[in-house]
Amino acid sequence: MKKIADPKKIVLVDDDSDIRDIMTFILESEGYTVIGLDKGLRALETITEVRPDLVLLDAMLGDMDGRDICKSLKQQAVTRAIPVVIVSASHGWHTAHEKKCGADNYLPKPFDIADLVSQVKQYAA
Repeated sequence: MKKIADPKKIVLVDDDSDIRDIMTFILESEGYTVIGLDKGLRALETITEVRPDLVLLDAMLGDMDGRDICKSLKQQAVTRAIPVVIVSASHGWHTAHEKKCGADNYLPKPFDIADLVSQVKQYAA
């Protein structure tokens, strides 16, 4: 595991526990602190409270639409500057609804590990 002097905090929101576990393992191996969540409402509360360096957010959660969560985060002064990367198996990123949420970027599922790490390094800097 890599050691980072001041590890960056990442909130990872995905209702698929296997995906969440894999992404957590990869990111913790890179030296990041990961807070994994499976519910949208809890994610909004945690992100506002913790103010992470990055949010990785599944587009389709069981209780909420991740794009609506992203839009809410980008409208609040305390969370507006936190980068949000939408993670989704749906490849419709270029639709108006996708762009309107205000996400900083998009990571398609299934994801390439190098792409995941690259985006995290870019946005959690």
